[in-house]
Amino acid sequence: MKRWSVVDLGSNTARMVIYEYEPGVRFRLLNEIREPVRLGQGMGQRRRLGQKAIERAAAALKLYADFAASMDMPPPRVIATSAVRDAENSKRFFDRVEPYGLPIEILPGEKEASLGVTAVANSFTVNDAWVMDLGGGSAQISRMEDRRYVQGNAHPLGAVRLTEAFLYNDPPKESEIKALEAIVEEELSGLAKEMKDGLPLIAMGGSIRNLARAVQKRRNYPLGRIHGYVLKRKDLEKLVDELLVMPVKERQKVPGIAPDRADIILAPALVYRWLLRKSGRDRIWLSRHGVREGAFFEHFLEEPHTHEDVREFSVRNLFLRYPQPQAHTDQVRRLARLLFDGLSQLHGLGSEDADMLDKAAILHDIGMTMSYHNHQKHGAYIIQKTDILDGFTHREQVLLMLLVRYHRRGTPRWGYWRPLAGDGDKKRLMHLATCLRLAEHLERSNAGRIEDIKVWIGHRTVTLELFAKEEPVVEMWETAKDSALFAEAFGRELELEFQPSS
Repeated sequence: MKRWSVVDLGSNTARMVIYEYEPGVRFRLLNEIREPVRLGQGMGQRRRLGQKAIERAAAALKLYADFAASMDMPPPRVIATSAVRDAENSKRFFDRVEPYGLPIEILPGEKEASLGVTAVANSFTVNDAWVMDLGGGSAQISRMEDRRYVQGNAHPLGAVRLTEAFLYNDPPKESEIKALEAIVEEELSGLAKEMKDGLPLIAMGGSIRNLARAVQKRRNYPLGRIHGYVLKRKDLEKLVDELLVMPVKERQKVPGIAPDRADIILAPALVYRWLLRKSGRDRIWLSRHGVREGAFFEHFLEEPHTHEDVREFSVRNLFLRYPQPQAHTDQVRRLARLLFDGLSQLHGLGSEDADMLDKAAILHDIGMTMSYHNHQKHGAYIIQKTDILDGFTHREQVLLMLLVRYHRRGTPRWGYWRPLAGDGDKKRLMHLATCLRLAEHLERSNAGRIEDIKVWIGHRTVTLELFAKEEPVVEMWETAKDSALFAEAFGRELELEFQPSS
């Protein structure tokens, strides 16, 4: 495993992330440090970095250089964005931080936008989308086609920049809000018309994440995960209306809003509200990834720097973090698919459900890394809390978690997670969990004894004909215990028959 680090030096914050990885195979976020340096402070009226802002950024970079050295790592790659890119006195900044020996790269607006697209392409399953990254100094809006960056521009609509330029009062006056929106319209009116194409809008950056978290807190959203969250326009509008009449001290207390971001949260909120209205959209998809992750994927993956299959990679990445015997995993996958196919006329599920069952079979035993006892619960907890399971909607992630949770015992239920369930998901969970449970118990001895399964469906019974070289006593004994679950799931009595294989 190698280590690599990058610093995203933005107009509002500077964040260092450290990855541990095996090139093209697996990775994990090892550590991160975030500092609210406000490098772009004061640039709303002039294009010069202030000395205090330079000193704050220099202190953060010194910290990051020392952190890398303490871990016996090369200096982090530092990517500077809007504030340094737009400053007339950027040389003064470079002179100040030169003693730390950090390789600093000023990202052109188009490159910054393309890195955002690379991050999205490796963490969502959509092929075409609009990607927006609103930071402290600018907002990048890009077009992704076939998971590739095709066009994009940086717009001077960052949170710090707009706040300093327009929102003087606390809370702001209506005239200030209208003036800010007028600038947004002047900058984005043409683009907003292009965006009426129905493609998803995927947004990243600290501001939109804070807004989404605030909405989640108010709705008592059951899954504590931002990536893949769908922020509805009606929820954003309601939140913005409330924030606009609050002074900073009150906004700092709003659950989900970081105290050090409360003074600049209104400007990006107004930009997103305006864009949703003018482009006729009712939602935004959230990405926790951004420029840092885009830079990492360029380092981690060979050209064209995209996973062939996002879901497959993220499941494998998680499995390799909590590895289990491959032979047992493969056998459970194989048996689960045989059962799914054989029972198709009873469950009526499709290829997407088969894929979900397969992903659950890969991950079903990852909780064993913590303990054998209750490992199904440990595995479910890992899936619930992991930050690397990308490519799944929140509903799909919970379904995957519940399949792992019920692969050994218990009656599959959505319970606390019911708000995320879709139409037919109650039966879907029961059918898939039953297939996985039977597959697990038909591999109870971990010896791979079941060579094939034939499923015979009668009016009142389902017979599983099990082919093996010798009678799989343990497997049949354990599977018979699932008769009640099977009857509840499929409305048939379960029968097991052994057939010697040739």
